[in-house]
Amino acid sequence: MTPTPLPAPKVLANPLIRRTVFIFGWFSLVMGVIGIFLPLLPTTPFILLAAACFARSSPRFYAWITSHHRYGPMIANYLAGRGLPVKAKVMAISLLWISVSFTLFIVSLLWAKLAMLATALAVSVYIIWRLPTLKTG
Repeated sequence: MTPTPLPAPKVLANPLIRRTVFIFGWFSLVMGVIGIFLPLLPTTPFILLAAACFARSSPRFYAWITSHHRYGPMIANYLAGRGLPVKAKVMAISLLWISVSFTLFIVSLLWAKLAMLATALAVSVYIIWRLPTLKTG
């Protein structure tokens, strides 16, 4: 069952901030699409970020992305608090740790390595224990 798109929150009043958020939404969407083809670039967080940006900057594009045949159900379920499917959670955590592990070999600064590890651990904990798992079937 495809969930219906959620109504967009109130659009930002300041036109300059609204345009900036809109541009950042498109940047996030493009990064998410690139992430489909590049294994080290995560798709899901960028698509969710694009939806959040469009929600505050463009009701038209928010409706488009939340009703998209591929990403719409995931976005709508996430924004409604129903969570993400197990497959999306496993993929997000796997790609997160692959990219962090790869980056740890490149970066030589200890504080940067520790910050990346702490961030990856925090995101993993959030995805596993705080983010609801979508019940399918």
